[in-house]
Amino acid sequence: MSDVIAALGLLLQPATLLMCFVGMLVGLVLGAIPGLAAGLAITVMLPISFTMEPTQAFALLMSIWVGGCSGSFIGSILLGIPGTPSSLATTFDGYAMTKRGEASRALSIGTLSNFLGTAPSIIIAMIACPLIAAIAVKMGPWEYFALSFMAITLVVSISKGNMVKGFVGAGMGLLLTQVGYSPISSTERFTFGSYYLSGGFSMSCVMIGIFAGSIIILNYAHNNKGPKSSFNGKLTGFHIPKEDFLTNIPNIIRSFGIGLGIGFLPGMGAALSNMVSYATAKNSSKNPEKFGTGIADGIWAPEVANNASVGGAVIPMIALGIPGDGTTAMLLGGLTIHGIEPGPLMQKNNPVFCYMIFLSALMAALLCLLVEIFGIKWFPKLLDAPYHFLYPAIMVLCLLGVYIETYNVASIIMACFFIALGLYMNYAGIPTTPFILSFVLGGQMETYFRKAISYGKGDWTLFFTRPVSCILLLVAIGSVVLPIVKEQLAKRKAAN
Repeated sequence: MSDVIAALGLLLQPATLLMCFVGMLVGLVLGAIPGLAAGLAITVMLPISFTMEPTQAFALLMSIWVGGCSGSFIGSILLGIPGTPSSLATTFDGYAMTKRGEASRALSIGTLSNFLGTAPSIIIAMIACPLIAAIAVKMGPWEYFALSFMAITLVVSISKGNMVKGFVGAGMGLLLTQVGYSPISSTERFTFGSYYLSGGFSMSCVMIGIFAGSIIILNYAHNNKGPKSSFNGKLTGFHIPKEDFLTNIPNIIRSFGIGLGIGFLPGMGAALSNMVSYATAKNSSKNPEKFGTGIADGIWAPEVANNASVGGAVIPMIALGIPGDGTTAMLLGGLTIHGIEPGPLMQKNNPVFCYMIFLSALMAALLCLLVEIFGIKWFPKLLDAPYHFLYPAIMVLCLLGVYIETYNVASIIMACFFIALGLYMNYAGIPTTPFILSFVLGGQMETYFRKAISYGKGDWTLFFTRPVSCILLLVAIGSVVLPIVKEQLAKRKAAN
């Protein structure tokens, strides 16, 4: 309890509270605008946060994440275009309700749903992380290698389109982690005699190039000026009919559980929980035919679930050092930038800092609730953002942030290389999430593997004779093999 009180003291400092508010506002705005997700803001702020205190930096980054998840429903309801993929299912009933003239009711339900998903999930994560970390700290390098390997294969197995391209992306990420000095023997690898490559590639350069820079260039090349706000109705303010909430309590609880569970699984994230919870609510409803016509149940379910996945994704990030999706991979990169080693020992070595991360997310959820309640009438204004001003401003911030991290022009050149790589990956259809996850986990995977082989005196069978390691590896192999087997069986059945 003393650590929580100390963390609360850090959070209530004026500078930290200001970072929470600014981060929440930036995330809310970018989450609401279709095409500009909060992950873009986190990518831009990562190198800039290097100049801040760790507590203020993570108050900012966590608030951007929470604000982005909360704000994405605005475009879904007012335009029928989700701000991010995590609010795709919200468009089905949210936009239908808007066309019926009940936009204020739909936005009010979405606002409360966001808070009911985020705040309890963060509290659960705060309780669960120390317990999971206490178990995880007893595991050896065999289990940690298997856990990291499983995380990558799970993400690859759900890659859109071709699983082979998912493996290509993961392989590219692992290959880039080999540049520089090896983690145990300090052998120089793939530096080609260049001083600038001896330290490997910076996390900021990779994130800026793959996520922010390439996205901005692609949008500019496609002449994407953003959707004009087509909403001409009148918003009356925050109001939720009593029966809308009371009749949906079982729906809220069920959707919360779905979001929390899916958020915990590596690679799944808010987008999947949004769709699964909507489908579950429809299948469990007494009136499934009403879904898609503007029913309140169709907003409660996806919005509670996609925000509950925030707390679910925080658990493996803090307790195990395993990112659940692209956003948590960036946050893990931020921990590394600030010299904090993520994983089970993080909770033991930096307990106050860990609780400050949780409390900053809770504070952001509360601030987001208040801003959305009192600012609901101005939501349509967010959708008229001047994209032609945002694109160059974001690009300048990206390159400036990379330069600030090292004060070296070589970092800008590396960022440009990764922008080009991101453009190629988009052209080739190679998913970026396996790439980023492999890049984040690649270094520690190699360390765990080499330690395991060293401790076992070259006996690699220990990976399969140790129960936990064996189970994790079997799950990893099954996640790749089972979809292939199912596809072949389906083809054979169709042929017959």
